Amino acid sequence: MYWNEEIECIGRSDLRKLQSEKLRKMVERIYYNVPFYRKKFDEAGIKPQDVKGVEDLHRLPFTTKQDLRDNYPYSLFAVPMKEIVRVHASSGTTGKSTVVGYTKEDLEIWSEVIARTLTSAGITSKDVIQVAYGYGLFTGGLGVHYGAEKVGVTVIPISGGNTRRQIQVMQDFGTTALACTPSYALYLAEEMQEQKMRWEDNSLRVGIFGAEPWTENMRKEIEQSLSITAIDIYGLSEIIGPGVASECVCQSGLHINEDHFIPEIIDPDTLEPLEEGEKGELVFTTVTKEGLPLLRYRTRDLTSLTYERCECGRTLARMRKCLGRSDDMLIIRGVNVFPSQIEAVLLETSGTKPHYQIIVDRKHNLDTLSLLVEVEEHFLSDEIRKLESMKEKIRHAVESNLGISVNVNLVEPKTIQRSEGKAKRVIDNRNNLQS
Repeated sequence: MYWNEEIECIGRSDLRKLQSEKLRKMVERIYYNVPFYRKKFDEAGIKPQDVKGVEDLHRLPFTTKQDLRDNYPYSLFAVPMKEIVRVHASSGTTGKSTVVGYTKEDLEIWSEVIARTLTSAGITSKDVIQVAYGYGLFTGGLGVHYGAEKVGVTVIPISGGNTRRQIQVMQDFGTTALACTPSYALYLAEEMQEQKMRWEDNSLRVGIFGAEPWTENMRKEIEQSLSITAIDIYGLSEIIGPGVASECVCQSGLHINEDHFIPEIIDPDTLEPLEEGEKGELVFTTVTKEGLPLLRYRTRDLTSLTYERCECGRTLARMRKCLGRSDDMLIIRGVNVFPSQIEAVLLETSGTKPHYQIIVDRKHNLDTLSLLVEVEEHFLSDEIRKLESMKEKIRHAVESNLGISVNVNLVEPKTIQRSEGKAKRVIDNRNNLQS
């Protein structure tokens, strides 16, 4: 199913012409309306007329989260405040929040890309969607909300938290689609199992999950525990919010809405563009946004791109599921470690729960890595020998994958704190030692 077949299945050469035309107009708009960009262009000796099309994108300056913070709150806006009809702010996962503004046309674009997201996930006007993303400054709740209404889906704007109420509403209102973080979906599944909820009392069939990296193993866990299809969606408030990219029902990469957001992959160290299929940092240029257009915004998210036509027929570029963030990467004794690597190992180990915490410490000038892993209840009543065997299995698997030693501690179910939004997987005590 397509929401906008003309664009979602457009030929690559026609798409490039469309992107080039939009890019030229956007560059001219920000040069004359945003002093920050005009200064950067002048310093680089570039004039708007020098940009002929997408082929010139690599010549343009990057934008970083720090640039948004330095221009807090409104100095990067490209229109007068009287044209800004809504303001959101990022979740502040990696530091101080950044402020983003939308014109009426920006909100139309946002609803359009969410409509594509929902339709590609098989969600139609016959569905009832429970939006358990937070409403407010965070873009998740309202972003999905208005796109769902555009499709004609019945929206339950329940927001995050109040888990027992979420489950009751899900049953009573006949929820068929769920929107939240993947870690919260697992938390809901756990609560449903505790309440001994019967699946035949539940209409849920699909979930759209984003706002934090998650692995294929976590997808399997969600699909099995909730008996649904789990769809990965991607967005960030600086670009527009949810709706930047999303999986279709083929679940083979996330389709990027390239008529609005031009993607690149760069080497995060050299900043040089990388080829199709090469893994690096994802960069976006927005070519239609009016309120806060951004040139070559460095997302810090690590992935790769493919331009092959998807089995579903869509021609838009697809990004692989994010491995993690370049600034979330842990360096432990010289080894690059991503939480997603550890999560993948844990979820392949029988008897573990999908809840864990990574603790990094420094003792006698040596970095140490410890894991807290919840195990299923019945394992704790087993012989100590079996628990030791499980610990050894996890330790061996992590050390084989990462090449560094790890201490594994098995803990009882619900020992690790749950989150109603983004899960806190890493505690890096080295930061406290350095301050």
